[in-house]
Amino acid sequence: MSEYSFSEIGVEESIERLYEGTPFKAHSPSSFSPAEGSTVVTGSLLFLEGVDFDLVYFPLKHLGHKCITAATSHLFSRLSSPRALDISLGVSSKLDFKEVKDLWDGMVAAAKEYRYKSVSLNLAPSKNGLSIGICYSGERKSDTAFSEAKTKDLICVSGSLGAAYLGMRVLEKGKQEFEESGKEPDLKNYRMIVGSYLKPELSPYVLSTIEDSGITPSFGVVVEHGLADACMRVSRSTGLGVKVYADRIPFEGNSFSLGKEIDIDPISAAMNGGNDYRVLFTIPIMQMEKVRHDLQTFDIIGHLAQKDVGCVLVSPEGVEFPMRAQGWKNEEE
Repeated sequence: MSEYSFSEIGVEESIERLYEGTPFKAHSPSSFSPAEGSTVVTGSLLFLEGVDFDLVYFPLKHLGHKCITAATSHLFSRLSSPRALDISLGVSSKLDFKEVKDLWDGMVAAAKEYRYKSVSLNLAPSKNGLSIGICYSGERKSDTAFSEAKTKDLICVSGSLGAAYLGMRVLEKGKQEFEESGKEPDLKNYRMIVGSYLKPELSPYVLSTIEDSGITPSFGVVVEHGLADACMRVSRSTGLGVKVYADRIPFEGNSFSLGKEIDIDPISAAMNGGNDYRVLFTIPIMQMEKVRHDLQTFDIIGHLAQKDVGCVLVSPEGVEFPMRAQGWKNEEE
């Protein structure tokens, strides 16, 4: 199948062939019928070549998987089960059917892993590199809702932070070395860190674990642009302050040794690096024992506080540093 080209078979036939061997149907609407009383949750994401990914070192299959993982993390953070995906690909002339199939295979693998019911696909030409648009839909059960956020609610995160940014920097450094010397970089000592960026892991059981434990989060958000950004979104949405303890942030095993090697502080990478796609929940402190017993894949890294505290990172010595998050900047300012 992968030996065909778009010029030979056209867009519609390409879509038909991409769906062959998958559990999904081509040209079917990306919709579902929610259970009575359930809430439909929707959202969208856009990934642009040269901004969100670099195809010089990003395997297309991993990229496809990562995009669906990112969408799913948003559904999980809103206590919603994955149901439908509507995917639009803007394909540049440097990619033909084989490359798009690699990308699609990664998407299908992730969609199966996270148990989506339907996946639709649209292909269009692009003059500015590959673009990936994803509209995702999920279902939140009628008896599932956030509780009211209060001070002292625990801040819990579903995995290590900062490794994705460190992995991206390793790949960027390897790309630069290759362009300068023509020598392929040796990345075997960085597999775990690089893998955190190329194919972030998100357990498909995040939501079912929460449900089975009987824990009722008071708020949820995705750590996608760094922990500082996520905490500031929590603060804006709840109207409360946030305290995160630096020595409670979970890291990959060799993050600190690698950080020294490439001159990046792993704590800074966790706070502002991005691409982790972890789920962050705030959970009432009265449910701490349940968290420790039933949510062992989550780490407690801080708590909500009074509004006037703001968003602070607390050092091991007890010094509080105001959080700063990256954002848009108008070049005319």
